[in-house]
Amino acid sequence: MRWLALIFVLLLTPAGAAEPQTREQWMTLPPTPTLPAANRSGLASVNGIRVWYAVFGHGLPVVLLHGGLANANYWGQQVRALQGRYQVIVMDSRGHGRSSRDATPFGYDLMASDVLGLMDVLHVRKAAIVGWSDGAIIGLDIAMHHPERVSKLFAFAANSDPSGVADIAGSPVFNAFISRAEGEYRHLSPTPDGYKDFLAQIEKMWASQPHWSAADLASIKVPTWIVDADHDEAIKRENTEFMAAHIPGAGLLLQPEVSHFSFLQDPVQFDDDVLHFLEHVPPAKW
Repeated sequence: MRWLALIFVLLLTPAGAAEPQTREQWMTLPPTPTLPAANRSGLASVNGIRVWYAVFGHGLPVVLLHGGLANANYWGQQVRALQGRYQVIVMDSRGHGRSSRDATPFGYDLMASDVLGLMDVLHVRKAAIVGWSDGAIIGLDIAMHHPERVSKLFAFAANSDPSGVADIAGSPVFNAFISRAEGEYRHLSPTPDGYKDFLAQIEKMWASQPHWSAADLASIKVPTWIVDADHDEAIKRENTEFMAAHIPGAGLLLQPEVSHFSFLQDPVQFDDDVLHFLEHVPPAKW
């Protein structure tokens, strides 16, 4: 039947016309980038675990926080775009990538504490934060509870409540990412055979956290952009708009023609938005 459908499309295509596109940009999962050479990198002792980090460039500090199941390599394109103007810091969240974990249950408060602990190790008092998915939630957590450590926040593809997450079971892009994440975990992790337990623990966190009310969001005073993709397969649009509406002064940005993996699918667009945010949105004044 697939061959019959293809013949039908070809018969309807005028001579000389371009072949029909089979996949839109938001339906692709480009390869995971590599990170450029770092000024320094290593493992920092934070909250009883070892957190892998790398630092690039010079200038005002910007911390990039990756999404759940991923690792810092996913920021390779953004590091290259930012390192000429900023000191860019990436890290693998606890249990992700090259970082270790302990028996403590995963939670966004704990993972936010890991970020602050690494900043302390690196002697960074305050930084701009750019977060993707779980990384954006961690950024919101820090902005909510430790605003003095955040100059501004670019939160891409966050949710404020588990009800804001869509059913991704039927998403070929997200399923491809989950499959890729398992292979990357086995390659990078200090516990390469622990992926199934790691995934189960992360899914348990996703099912119950975060759980922020409108009042919680209203407590955020850090200059914030709530950003998402117009074809995000994981985050419900109404939850994105809810967050932007209740964080005082927050900007709302929807990136066109991309999905939850915008920074891979159209890195030029994503990087331009981040640079505009960093360069034109005034930082917190405290």
